[in-house]
Amino acid sequence: MTKDDTLNSLDYLFKPNSVAIIGASADPTKTSGLPGAYLVKRNFSGEIYFVNPRYTEMLGKPCYPDIAAIPQVPDMAIILLGAKNSIQAVKDLAEKGCKAAIVLASGFAELGAEGQELQRQLLAAKGNMRILGPNTIGLMNLTDNIALSASSALEIANLNAGSVAIVSQSGGIIGSILSRAAGSGLGLSKLVATSNEADLDVADMVDYLSDDPATKIILLYLEGVRHPEKFELAAKKAKLAGKTLIVYKIGKSESGARSAASHTGAMAGEDRIYDQFFKQNQVLRADYFSDLIDFPVSIQNGKRLSNNRIAILTSSGGAATLIADNLGLMNFEMPLPNADTAQTLRSLDENLPIDLGSNPIDVTLAGLKPELLKKIIATLLASDDYDAIAVVVGSSALAMPDLMAGAIREGMGDSTKPIFAYVSPYAPQLVATFIRQGIPAFAAPEGCARGLKALWQVSQWEKQAPVVVSPIERTAMPNPDGFKGTLNEHDAKALFGKFGMPMARERVITTSLQATIFEAEVKKPLVLKILSDQITHKTDVGGVVMNLRGIQVGAELEKMRTNVLAKTGIRIEEFLIQEMLPKDLELFIGVKKDILGFVLIIGSGGITAEVFKDSTVYLLPHEAHLGVSEEVVLGMLQSLRIWPLMTGFRGQEPLDIPALIKVVQGFVRMAQQYRHTLIEAEVNPILVHVQNQGVTAVDAVAVFEK
Repeated sequence: MTKDDTLNSLDYLFKPNSVAIIGASADPTKTSGLPGAYLVKRNFSGEIYFVNPRYTEMLGKPCYPDIAAIPQVPDMAIILLGAKNSIQAVKDLAEKGCKAAIVLASGFAELGAEGQELQRQLLAAKGNMRILGPNTIGLMNLTDNIALSASSALEIANLNAGSVAIVSQSGGIIGSILSRAAGSGLGLSKLVATSNEADLDVADMVDYLSDDPATKIILLYLEGVRHPEKFELAAKKAKLAGKTLIVYKIGKSESGARSAASHTGAMAGEDRIYDQFFKQNQVLRADYFSDLIDFPVSIQNGKRLSNNRIAILTSSGGAATLIADNLGLMNFEMPLPNADTAQTLRSLDENLPIDLGSNPIDVTLAGLKPELLKKIIATLLASDDYDAIAVVVGSSALAMPDLMAGAIREGMGDSTKPIFAYVSPYAPQLVATFIRQGIPAFAAPEGCARGLKALWQVSQWEKQAPVVVSPIERTAMPNPDGFKGTLNEHDAKALFGKFGMPMARERVITTSLQATIFEAEVKKPLVLKILSDQITHKTDVGGVVMNLRGIQVGAELEKMRTNVLAKTGIRIEEFLIQEMLPKDLELFIGVKKDILGFVLIIGSGGITAEVFKDSTVYLLPHEAHLGVSEEVVLGMLQSLRIWPLMTGFRGQEPLDIPALIKVVQGFVRMAQQYRHTLIEAEVNPILVHVQNQGVTAVDAVAVFEK
């Protein structure tokens, strides 16, 4: 993309022809002195306009007293003032026609209500100008050697331009990843800290970098996603452009979530919902900070895994065991070479170990003979037994690192199969040598195994067909927006029933006589429940009694009314009497509004649902007219630990899975139709009967906005 007159083009931010530095200092030891010093040091070819009323000259260039005095309209500006003065600077720059600005000042939304008001004023002042920050360290365009940052990380000498971009909501983390990338030999393209994201956010950066020919992989360090729909669109664009997204999302623990929220004002949210959100958008999630280097190292050369069979070449038995163990934990297979492959290996050198019918394969001698190592690698790559090779690089490589790396690289030839190297001695320079020559290399066996697992995931995603999401028909309702607050159980069931949810037979009662009449109709034992729109968990307050006869209901009514009043202060006027059904498998089906969107939850049900926590989640489409496919629902069910109980465990009759899937789809249809006012809804338990017997909902909750 080339710069044009489009006011929101981020090229003005990443590749400006002119930069104004507002509040610049001539002292390079101060934060305000760093951006100008870095631009000059890196031989920025465009114009630099320093602005500070205390100076007339800075770093050999004119310094202007204010923004109005700048002789030309700058493409972008770096603002090094305090929070309130930054707002006025943004206003002045916008009026002058500047296209973009980086606001470094803190003291905005991350500090609470007063700071949020300042951030609103900042947005109001910007006009059509795009803002990065505030509370940011800036950005670095290593592709074009343009530094627009006050980060001291730019003092690192061996910064390599490459194909990996970094987008972080934390400025300090930019320097942390940058230094690690430089030490590992990983080349970077663009680095940007979005921080408070008053205007430009992570999704904007992913969208822009998807069009960047220099970027193949985009690393994201996130505290939260402020605009989920926008992020999804950007992720889809990145996928279509052939880019891989890798995210490290903090906030897995409660304390981490609090810290994230206080840092930039981002909402952390429930981690497992984020996890599913990333999976649905084919974003590779990094569980360890080291993954932010190991994952791109594994993926960047474009080779992919067709299957999961790995050959291990080693000159060290102990190191080979480490690799084999870690690969096994990642569900990789390490088959023995077949007879033809073993025979070819033996024919390469008569001094190779006699027993080549093993994996790991001992290549101790080959480690001292690069030509032999090349032939062994080529043989294994040509074998149908293996989809990738993991080479354990021993201490002998320390004496000739380039020779060893060259032997592995040449052994690859034009094979599409990946080769990974685990460097057993502590030798970070050797790891960097391999990586710079296009060979994924790792200082730890765990990193090597996790890197291969990441490559496996990306390879699988690239083979997958898009998830089919079908339009859903709206159900005509007499008062579609009339639900307010929490519905009582009977009303919630009536609503769900409109969308195909089969219900246990029940009746609203106030007297025991009504229960006796109902018993005569259903000819089954009864369940008595309180009926209230104020009490959701009825069991907790003694609001459920099971296995009653009609004549027992009168006494239980009064006892229940008294107990609930004592525990909650709420007087119960109506009750629900329900047929008691056999104890078939109990499931939980729910939806809830989350910061990432509407979430479908399926899990083990009943009163122990929260104890066993056997559940799975799925983010519903943001478009209210779209539902979930049978494949999605079936995949959710199969991920549960209780799935074997549904399929005929130990001779039991399989359950009615097709009926369950249809009921879930109807429940989703209900949720989508009311998604603008529905806060949460659940059926717990829903009983799943044997094949062809369907399902039956026993309890229901629905909560709408008041």
